Amino acid sequence: MRALFIGGTGTISTAISQRLANMPEWELYVVNRGNRNNVLPANVKTISVDINDEAAASKALEGLTFDTVCDFIGFEPSQLERDYRLFNGKTKQFMFISSASAYQKPLSNYHITESTPLANPYWLYSRNKIACEEFLMKMYRENGFPITIVRPSHTYDERSIPLGVHGKNGSWQVAKRMLEGKPVIIHGDGTSLWTMTHNSDFAKGFVGLMGNIHAIGEAFHITSDERLTWNQIYQTIADKLGVELKAYHVASDFLKSTCDFDLEGSLIGDKANSVVFDNSKLKRAVPEFCATTRFDQGIAKTIANVLATPELQKEDKEFDEWCDKVIAALENAKKAF
Repeated sequence: MRALFIGGTGTISTAISQRLANMPEWELYVVNRGNRNNVLPANVKTISVDINDEAAASKALEGLTFDTVCDFIGFEPSQLERDYRLFNGKTKQFMFISSASAYQKPLSNYHITESTPLANPYWLYSRNKIACEEFLMKMYRENGFPITIVRPSHTYDERSIPLGVHGKNGSWQVAKRMLEGKPVIIHGDGTSLWTMTHNSDFAKGFVGLMGNIHAIGEAFHITSDERLTWNQIYQTIADKLGVELKAYHVASDFLKSTCDFDLEGSLIGDKANSVVFDNSKLKRAVPEFCATTRFDQGIAKTIANVLATPELQKEDKEFDEWCDKVIAALENAKKAF
């Protein structure tokens, strides 16, 4: 069978590419601009073209048909409209990476199934993903375009420490604050429930949906079944760094109101909500799926790699100063009483 990945070298898609490359029944093509193709296995066929240049992409893909096409970098409906023009009639399955942040916020029920309504007034990113889904479902209903929608939640790999509150340059500055003995901000009181999924586990579910007749016309989320509070997440990270956690809890709404980067979407529209994902639908379609990487195990490898790789340690002085300012303001407010 032949698969085409649009992207193929991100946090999610790298693990899938690596898993698929070890399955002899699959022949994998990856179309991208070639920026990180060094992470791909040697037997992956690369097509270097900007998918946003539709004419060039059409020419580069001329004569090729696929059993499965997966778009990992589609964020707006216009990009999915382009995919439809490029691949309608040329693939038996089209898979779109949406987002679990598209589920209704505020939640009416923390227990999330694929039937949970899609609505997120707080985050444009999520609303765009919903619009992409709606376009694809319309093409499926009206024209038989064989779509499968996949909604990841918080999925991580060895290159970045997954956290709730961090700046524009990623999460390293939070780890650096821990290492320096500074307090780190945890949104809310840290007791809301969250799910962290290692990308290798995500890949198991995703590959199981590829070429799967039970996946056509359907949407699935793929997450771990492990549920953690944010306090547990931060404590585990501090433990793996070998330092004491100095947690400083701050209301999500206060954080959103005091920064110049988007915490309304990523917090109010996502991480500030307790979520428990029901993976029963995925397990019916992919009976062998089981997420086996516990967070404390996966994050240990992530932290070891980040500490050993200087280029992953991107400092963010603006975020660091903002953390100090938020904490100082709240300490002053306490003193006023």
